[in-house]
Amino acid sequence: MMAIVRYRPMRDLFNMRDEMNRIFDGFFGRFPAVSEGLGAYGPDVDIAETDSDVLVSVEAPGMDQKEIKVTVRENVLTLKGEKKREQVVENADYHLSERTFGAFERSFTLPTNIEAGKVSAMYKNGILNITLPKAEEAKPKEIAVKVA
Repeated sequence: MMAIVRYRPMRDLFNMRDEMNRIFDGFFGRFPAVSEGLGAYGPDVDIAETDSDVLVSVEAPGMDQKEIKVTVRENVLTLKGEKKREQVVENADYHLSERTFGAFERSFTLPTNIEAGKVSAMYKNGILNITLPKAEEAKPKEIAVKVA
């Protein structure tokens, strides 16, 4: 049996871009997205889709849940917040400092219509999990076929 897959013409191009980013990040290390206007810190995000929900997982270690604002408007999910720098040791010579801090704002166009009033978010162990229930018209429908 063959599944019907929604045609997304730009998906292959975006997948190729993501793969190239992974290659360069692995080789050169990850660079802050300052040139993209995101500030020095931008949390990593995974977005997945099930039959009933769009699931978003955000890596935000070291942040308090009150420092992260989640909004959904016109099918766009926006994450906004600030990761504050911990105490800096005065008169210390740092040999390595890789952690990034600062304000961030990231927006994602959701892959399908969602019920904005039913969105839920849970923050635990540095991971923010957001569940965005799909609108009824966006959920797949199963139609029974009768034999005559």
